[in-house]
Amino acid sequence: MTVHETRVAVVTGGNRGIGYAVCQQLAEAGYEVVLATRDADRGREAAVALGDRVTPVVLDVTDEASRKAVARWLSDGPGRVDVLVNNAGVHPDPGGYYGERHGASVFEAPVDYLRLAMATHVEGPMHLIQLLMPLMRSQGYGRIVNVASTLGQFDSLGGGWPGYRLSKIALNGLTALVAAELADEGTENILVNSVCPGWTRTDLGGPKAPRGPEAAADTIVWLATLPDDGPSGGFFQHRQRIPW
Repeated sequence: MTVHETRVAVVTGGNRGIGYAVCQQLAEAGYEVVLATRDADRGREAAVALGDRVTPVVLDVTDEASRKAVARWLSDGPGRVDVLVNNAGVHPDPGGYYGERHGASVFEAPVDYLRLAMATHVEGPMHLIQLLMPLMRSQGYGRIVNVASTLGQFDSLGGGWPGYRLSKIALNGLTALVAAELADEGTENILVNSVCPGWTRTDLGGPKAPRGPEAAADTIVWLATLPDDGPSGGFFQHRQRIPW
């Protein structure tokens, strides 16, 4: 790709599940989509299936060198980033969403669960925001969507899944922090929000989930394509603001 006026969207974890559906819907809306995934072969297969508007790139969000390499590629290639969807996710707690014990108890969970979840859900997104913010600032436009979960919602916080829950709490905190600093500096056209896509039938969510990826992607794409007077610094589900 070359420098152009078509909006460019970067979607992490884009080769399957919710990320794949987000890539598809953004491409259908006319965006040039950068499908970021750790697996080069699966990324290419997904991009071919999605069409000419989708370009695959290898990205491990937990690896600093990988994040920097993608940021350089975006700067040298498309020359712009209009949308960043931090979708890549893991569920390190035993059993996933559909395990009998709701993951390990916070009293028993190895700290490695938390390290992996924080690296994927917080460190990766924060560093990508830092790396791509200059491109957004240079064009005076940006939309950042952090894919969180009501499992990390203080308003209804329960027990279990400590690695997943704590990392999603922190991701929501990152959203609020970025939005606050943008507001403090008077930056109006870069909007950042968190979203819970709901329990979805994916490799992570499992086969018992009630929603398909296409429905789960709807609010993510809505936030990624907000008008300039859209909200920033909020937590959303089904296109409605929900409590933190």
